[in-house]
Amino acid sequence: MTIQKIFWAENVRFLRNRKRMSQEALAEILEISRSKLNAHENGHTINPPVEDLVKVSAYFKISIDTLLKVNLSKLGELKLRELEAGNDVYMMGGNIRVLAISVNKDNKENIEYVPIKAKAGYAAGYSDPEFIASLPKYSFPNLSSNGSYRIFPTMGDSMLPIPEGAEIVTRYVQDWTSIKPNSPCIVILKNDQDFVFKLVTVQTEGQLLLVSLNTAYKPYTVSVENVLELWAFERYISKELPEKTSDLDELKTMILGLKEEMSKRK
Repeated sequence: MTIQKIFWAENVRFLRNRKRMSQEALAEILEISRSKLNAHENGHTINPPVEDLVKVSAYFKISIDTLLKVNLSKLGELKLRELEAGNDVYMMGGNIRVLAISVNKDNKENIEYVPIKAKAGYAAGYSDPEFIASLPKYSFPNLSSNGSYRIFPTMGDSMLPIPEGAEIVTRYVQDWTSIKPNSPCIVILKNDQDFVFKLVTVQTEGQLLLVSLNTAYKPYTVSVENVLELWAFERYISKELPEKTSDLDELKTMILGLKEEMSKRK
């Protein structure tokens, strides 16, 4: 079973509290009863009437789509002000993304695992509920109930010292501007048949700086327009212990540096 998360109840309550209004005061402005507003805020209204959606949207100056699909309490004050100013679809790194998820029989989010065989199709199917529903699903202890999580496999040596074949447990990043410099993330790129695990820094000129954990690989930048999703590192699972960088790795780094220098001189 795959559903779209709806944040109507949380958002109405959050916006009212943000304005430091009582339910009575807001209900009077919206021209609805206090009991009806209370039902909205506590999730007792499964299908909010269209007129109520329009009234709340008009008063708080936030689109109905955002009121339903985006958890406003997770956004920073600057982003909230942008929304209220009418910049309702802009976010650093592209439009606000609506995350496709799956839930278990208790209506709790699953943690989907993206196996190696599904890597090539993830960039195309990441927003397709049917594709997400087809992924293996797991539960994991000691993760915050406020986040959405996904597990990605590692391949190649660019992620060392995290061993190849490890499984990276990640948390979905809604607002890319919220991450700290050099945050380890799985980066989903457009028009790519893979995803990468890098230390990510959001730069002011609309670029993401991607740095490999393995220093033998050079850092590079990508435009935020070419990034589909960011998933922040939480932990990893591996049968192997991390290895200390070997002398061979250091030599490889030196050789790559010398080749680059020689190319510049030519």
